[in-house]
Amino acid sequence: MQARFTHRITQLPAPLAAAVAPLLTEHFSGFISQAQLQQLAQQSQMAQDEMLLALLPLAAALANPPISEFYVGAIAIGATGNAYMGANLELNNNALCQTVHAEQSAISHAWLRGEQRIVDLIVNASPCGHCRQFINELVDGEAIRIHLPQQATQPLSYYLPFAFGPKDLNITMPLLSEQQHTLHVESDDELVQLALTQANYSYAPYSGNYSAVVMETHNGQRFAGRYAENAAFNPSMMPLQMALADLLRYNLEAKDISRVVLLESNAGKISLRDATASALASICDVKLEYIQAKPGC
Repeated sequence: MQARFTHRITQLPAPLAAAVAPLLTEHFSGFISQAQLQQLAQQSQMAQDEMLLALLPLAAALANPPISEFYVGAIAIGATGNAYMGANLELNNNALCQTVHAEQSAISHAWLRGEQRIVDLIVNASPCGHCRQFINELVDGEAIRIHLPQQATQPLSYYLPFAFGPKDLNITMPLLSEQQHTLHVESDDELVQLALTQANYSYAPYSGNYSAVVMETHNGQRFAGRYAENAAFNPSMMPLQMALADLLRYNLEAKDISRVVLLESNAGKISLRDATASALASICDVKLEYIQAKPGC
């Protein structure tokens, strides 16, 4: 079992702790398949909603909050029935706007694994306004059920009435819907090509700055993040944030990073270059590699 779960697992009901312990190997990154969830529910003799709330301490163990020291965990349940854990991430010595909220982490985890719709979001603290706005950007976001300890389950529309979202800006394919853009770049570099693929899946309907970040570690592992814009602009999630959250879910650290590539459209209304370089410089000494791609026909 990973050391980060050793204390947290003691907060689970004993039957659930015994059932989930075999999953917490060195390769566990917060993903639990539908079949595994069903098995956990059967072994623990718990209803799934009750069990997911009980699993939140494990999600919170994925957090990295050096500034607030406040650990928040979230679990997103996709339409597939799979569960995706996420946790808050803060960058020491950098602006608070670089923070990743637990809900964003869980949702981006699901998106990177191909999930196209979230149906339930389980959180150990009420979503802040920033997160409510981020959730509202998703496919059928207003209908996503929010589960909180000792509170009745309610849809997002209960927590965010009179919401402003992508529909108000005439966006018909919201976040998590399949995106396929046509950026291209001439390069034989595998990391650049991976960044290009991820950028073509990114969500940037407001600026047109389709972009992605790919990280490579010293042992050759690769982690990607896509740009995820928001109708309210500020809750947008940067690709570096997403990639770093993914790396940390795999129990790695910034010191493990050897290369970082940012690839973005040369036709966007904004650029993420300076903000990405600044955030990267605050966590490691790796120099940002920057690539501009051209939109296709």
